[in-house]
Amino acid sequence: MQLLRRHRYPVAGATLADALGVSLRTLYRDIAVLQAQGAHIEGAPGLGYVLKPGFMLPPLMFSEEEIEAIVLGSRWVAKRTDGVLAEAAANALAKIAAVLPSDLRTSLEASTLLIGPGDPLPPMLVDLTVIREAIRAERKLQLSYRDEAGRVSERVIWPFALGFFERVRMIVAWCELRDGFRHFRADRIEAMTVTQTRYPRGRRTLLKMWRETTGIQ
Repeated sequence: MQLLRRHRYPVAGATLADALGVSLRTLYRDIAVLQAQGAHIEGAPGLGYVLKPGFMLPPLMFSEEEIEAIVLGSRWVAKRTDGVLAEAAANALAKIAAVLPSDLRTSLEASTLLIGPGDPLPPMLVDLTVIREAIRAERKLQLSYRDEAGRVSERVIWPFALGFFERVRMIVAWCELRDGFRHFRADRIEAMTVTQTRYPRGRRTLLKMWRETTGIQ
């Protein structure tokens, strides 16, 4: 939608697909979905597309409780995660505020639900951003991991989830050494390498299996 807003005249589908980094087939499908949802996009495959002047996305509508939940969640992320996620939370909140009606924007900015100070986290030698990227790409991690007794072992794991607790950050993964699901504290990782090898099962499949095994939802 934003890309179409920058053009006054019809734009070829191939040009749009190239700018968005998707296939032409995906572009046609997505435009059809937007049109079905009411977006005033004129055109057709082979002719190009143009957004009808004056069309605006409808404002987001939230209840007071939903606004408070969004603000509280964003503030928790800002205080309890890492710098990259904290910045992303602030950016997301700003984008939501920009499209809210004025009365709801006031409620968002005036929210009095606060996140209290927590205990400092133990120091970590690894970057959580790298771990999140490995999870999204479904890449195996090679670790030097120190257990509770101080013993260090070499592990190859399939990370598929990251848990944020008050005192620790926990990687949920399949461990090749133990041939099963294991939980690894990020602050006990002595060294870590992201391999170029994708693990054989998708992260959604692993998450489902882990939930069935542990009963944790």
